[in-house]
Amino acid sequence: MTESRPIHPDFLFWLEHKEDSLIDLFCDLRTYILDIHPDSNEMLYHTHALTAVFSISDKLSDAFCMIPIYTNHLNLGFNRGTLLKDPNQLLKGTGNLIRHIPINDPKEYRNEPVKQLIQSAVAFAIKDMDKPTKSIGKTISKITKNPTGKTNGTQ
Repeated sequence: MTESRPIHPDFLFWLEHKEDSLIDLFCDLRTYILDIHPDSNEMLYHTHALTAVFSISDKLSDAFCMIPIYTNHLNLGFNRGTLLKDPNQLLKGTGNLIRHIPINDPKEYRNEPVKQLIQSAVAFAIKDMDKPTKSIGKTISKITKNPTGKTNGTQ
């Protein structure tokens, strides 16, 4: 395992409001994804869920997976999950493209089938990308701040 990049302060502000078990799970899953594809750009959002999105560029359209953190759980989401081969039938969901794996324990993602899904999602995103990117390994916060310097949003 490589040394993971630090969590952006905007994201960390909201992450620290979550249960310790969710924080630990998020941090481990994030490290796992960054170990698999260290050049990932990480885009951070706080909407209905606190979400880290991993992309091969600085565009959301080039994202390959995400970790949305809800009140009591988190998922490993795949932006084009319906287009990925899933021989172990790990992916859940009913949307047109996005699928996810509910995560409650590291054993649910620290395994070869999930690693292969992440690698396939990266390969698909690279193949589907419009043009090469110069943005590599960056963290991009899309979390807005108010004039007091605190982050806006709901928990």
